[in-house]
Amino acid sequence: MGILEVKNVGKRFGGLQALGDVNLSIAENSVHAIIGPNGAGKSTLLNCLVGKLIPDTGSVLFDGQSVLGRKPYEINQMGISRVFQTPEIFGDLTVMENMMIPCFAKRDGSFGLNALTNMLDDRDIVERAEHMLEEMNMSDKRHMHSASLSRGDKRRLEIGMCLSQEPRLLLLDEPTAGMARADTNNTIDLLKQIKDERDITIAIIEHDMHVVFSLAERITVLAQGTPLVEDTPDKIKGHPKVREAYLGETQAA
Repeated sequence: MGILEVKNVGKRFGGLQALGDVNLSIAENSVHAIIGPNGAGKSTLLNCLVGKLIPDTGSVLFDGQSVLGRKPYEINQMGISRVFQTPEIFGDLTVMENMMIPCFAKRDGSFGLNALTNMLDDRDIVERAEHMLEEMNMSDKRHMHSASLSRGDKRRLEIGMCLSQEPRLLLLDEPTAGMARADTNNTIDLLKQIKDERDITIAIIEHDMHVVFSLAERITVLAQGTPLVEDTPDKIKGHPKVREAYLGETQAA
């Protein structure tokens, strides 16, 4: 049994079937990629995993516990963190202040209006944030306003903010979208480092096959809302149905 078990999940929007009888098992401490063409149901599935959508049918279990009906923050507290396609950071705050917020929330579970002022005087929170910035190799940017960061550094900050909550499962929604190749490669290296150094499972939705084949140990291919095939990267590369449904000229290039 995997750390995440998706069983017979279906979701419709009116007459459109976005997901149909999806079964997926993600092994603990693995890197599992979910790929597929536009409209395959990847984002719908991800939103079902983090509580933004409730499936019409089926179940989603994390470490044996159902996530269905729980609010997103409750799912986060269970040990699931999500990195969004567009970096979700506070652009008007410094890098350090951004990192302190999830450190505070992990410890205290709430964030009031005066929390930011209180955090700056809280040595424990400051030290936690400083440690995470060191791990993300961003200590030299601690006083910069986050809005001024490059796309790659915004993503690095967001990943660090997620990791500060000590998740067991990290969900990545197209983490390299909009990046230059150099930033993409830096993000790949960062995720490899995270996997090597932490007891964590990573599930990634990504269109860039360079990213997928650089990171994934298992790949599930969705097509028209249902899993087409699941296998190792080497088997996926040469699978004729996958080429037809998704890779095609992209892989040939």
